[in-house]
Amino acid sequence: QGNQRSTHIGLHNLQTKQNEHLYIFERDLRIISCSVNSERTLLAVSFCQYSEEEGVSQLLQPVSKYLTLLIEIHPINNVRVLKAVDSCVRVQFLYPDEGGNTSMESRLLLVSEDKYVEQFDVRVVAEEHHKVVIQNSGQLPRVRVADDLIWAQWDMMEQRLFYIVPKESKNTLKCVQFYPDGSCNSILESHLDISVNDTQLKLVNFGYYCQDQGVASKSLNLQVFTSKTGGLCLCCSLTSDTPDEVRYSVYFLHKGYNKTFTVSLEGTESHQLKEVAFMNLDDYVAAYLPGQFLHLLNIQHPDLLCHSLFLTGENARIDMLQNCSVRSPLTSTVLDCYEGNLYGVSISDGALLQFLQNSKRDSDRLAALHCALLYFQLTEDLEMQIIWWISENLLTCHSFDPIQEFLIASLYCRMCAETHNLDKLLPYTSLLDWIGVIPGVTCATDIISQPVLEFQNCRGFWERLNSNLESVKYAEPHLHYQNNVLRREWRKLSEFCLFTNQREERRSTAYLRNILENAKKVLSHLDTWDSEERLVPLFQEEDYQQQLLMGLMVAQLKDHLMRHLRYVGKKKIDQIVLDYVANLLNLVHRIMKEIWRRYRLHSCILCFDERGTAGEFAAFRIMSRILEAANGMCMPLPPGFHTLHLGLGVRCLPLHTLLHYIDTGVLHLTEAGVRKLLKDLDDTEENEKLKFSIVMRLPEALGQKLRQMWNHPVNANFIARNYVKFLLEKLGNRQCNRPVPERLSIPVEFLPLNYLTHVLAEIETQGVHPYENQAGVNVRFVEETALKHTTMLLGLRYS
Repeated sequence: QGNQRSTHIGLHNLQTKQNEHLYIFERDLRIISCSVNSERTLLAVSFCQYSEEEGVSQLLQPVSKYLTLLIEIHPINNVRVLKAVDSCVRVQFLYPDEGGNTSMESRLLLVSEDKYVEQFDVRVVAEEHHKVVIQNSGQLPRVRVADDLIWAQWDMMEQRLFYIVPKESKNTLKCVQFYPDGSCNSILESHLDISVNDTQLKLVNFGYYCQDQGVASKSLNLQVFTSKTGGLCLCCSLTSDTPDEVRYSVYFLHKGYNKTFTVSLEGTESHQLKEVAFMNLDDYVAAYLPGQFLHLLNIQHPDLLCHSLFLTGENARIDMLQNCSVRSPLTSTVLDCYEGNLYGVSISDGALLQFLQNSKRDSDRLAALHCALLYFQLTEDLEMQIIWWISENLLTCHSFDPIQEFLIASLYCRMCAETHNLDKLLPYTSLLDWIGVIPGVTCATDIISQPVLEFQNCRGFWERLNSNLESVKYAEPHLHYQNNVLRREWRKLSEFCLFTNQREERRSTAYLRNILENAKKVLSHLDTWDSEERLVPLFQEEDYQQQLLMGLMVAQLKDHLMRHLRYVGKKKIDQIVLDYVANLLNLVHRIMKEIWRRYRLHSCILCFDERGTAGEFAAFRIMSRILEAANGMCMPLPPGFHTLHLGLGVRCLPLHTLLHYIDTGVLHLTEAGVRKLLKDLDDTEENEKLKFSIVMRLPEALGQKLRQMWNHPVNANFIARNYVKFLLEKLGNRQCNRPVPERLSIPVEFLPLNYLTHVLAEIETQGVHPYENQAGVNVRFVEETALKHTTMLLGLRYS
């Protein structure tokens, strides 16, 4: 509005950051709505013909209150009246996709306060000197798009019209999709249990003009948001009977339920806003009450409250939007309705990380961790800081395991971009349920009817929404991969391998060959990713048990995906599965590498003749928690993990604690670890005690292989006793399928040696030889060991 009581209409160019003048009225007008077509040749304007002061003098004159014009502006030329009515009208040009040849035809929507929507087709022709004029000499062709609507919202970016109409006992949400070729169709219908008592039509994203705030606060506060993952949410404010509470509902239409939140307010004053504003951040819907709270609701995974962020105090502060009315006309965009300023909004990774580090409640920590892992492109520095936070807070997170959440969420984020619908088949969290509470917030969940879609060969958002609705129809939680079957198969396979001494026999079955072949493919796949020298000494040995678990996981995950991704080829699924398991091992290695860097550990840490440092002890504790997390999810660990863990345990723990950890399964005795221990440590009294305690705890098959490495009388006595025990049990016809190794050193008192050796020799001649793979373990060995032991006890010299 200029000094000469004229009204100017302009356009802000986002590329040049300049304002472009379009048209001028030589009088002061109250503009209701205006829109320019994509070619900037036509301008549609709706305005009030007289102000409130002039209204009294105009009452007796036959002049319509509102006028809607279509103006040629390339150059400024003819003006055509579209509407001259007493009800308010909004205008909106349709914008086809870029590159479409639509320069000679434009389509204009008119939304009337009388609760209908019309579409005008406007054809133009280019005359000399590039002059563009409207072709139609008579009335413009028009078609009725919607009738009897009580609420409507325009989606500028996707060219969609959402609106609500009363239908029978319930209100119905509908959507009309407009296409670049000029066609449109009603594509969605969803029955809503929302009470709308307004008699006045409420419009969203059809332009903004100042209105009485008392009227605005009483009108329906409702918005629809969509996300790139196929999410469709309807947010609305609800009335509250309590002055210090606000209520709002979010209908997750793509999930089949809605959540109603009641939030207790603190320190509210009369001048503060009580109207919740809703913002679309694509992955999140934000419910914002300036000065009170900012609730970031996870659109893709809204099931558990702990995956949504509820911020209060300074954490909920949006600097430019304090105590002002705001709207979200576009994704990640907020309009300050008081000042008319438009702002871009997004979740800051730096602020989120700081919030994670400062949070004390598990719900806040889990929500922040989930957001950081799933919705940010993790840089190496950000991932490093998250790993450091995890290492510092392993004991302070009580309702979830941060290592499990890191592994599962990171895998989900890395893998789901590869294939359509993979996000519905892979787990995104380690939690099955969450029973915690958010202070000051109560939530009620209700099942709602699913939207009905009517479309053919649609791509993009509608295809993804339909896929989400189909997964809900088929009980979505059961579609996610679970480790129940894997755990059961792993237990069976472990027991089979534990009780079988012949490794060749284990490899002979086709099933086991296939399992081990899967593991080889995973490790080979991993080698192609990282050819650099590894800081952490992993992947340097064969870990038969972990290879079995790797192979089993590949087989189980492949079966799961084959059942639900039938349109994806076998070769592609094989690649997905190998990537998933290899990424899992790589993530564990990534955690270990950051821990090694933080505590400045060396790759050659497996030396058993030195005591561990404080950094090594910290690494040992973190490795113990990694092992606990992996066991909880039945996930494999990189080959060499157990050997490294055992080495740190030997260096850092006192003997009784070390043996307790071995007996309870925290530490695993591996062939490489025990072999190095027997080789590196000399036979001092303390080391003899350690070696003998370790040797006695070896599984039988592994013990027979490794005990020969320790040439010591105590070890020879142990081997001889086991040999005699087995032969005598054979003699007594008591077959022992699994000899249990003795745990304590018991003084041995032999029967008369000549009689014993005679009996044992007789049994040997019958073909019974339990230690046939160990050269030198026979009756003669028993006899010599017994004599040596006896002379040692008597203080004599054996010769």
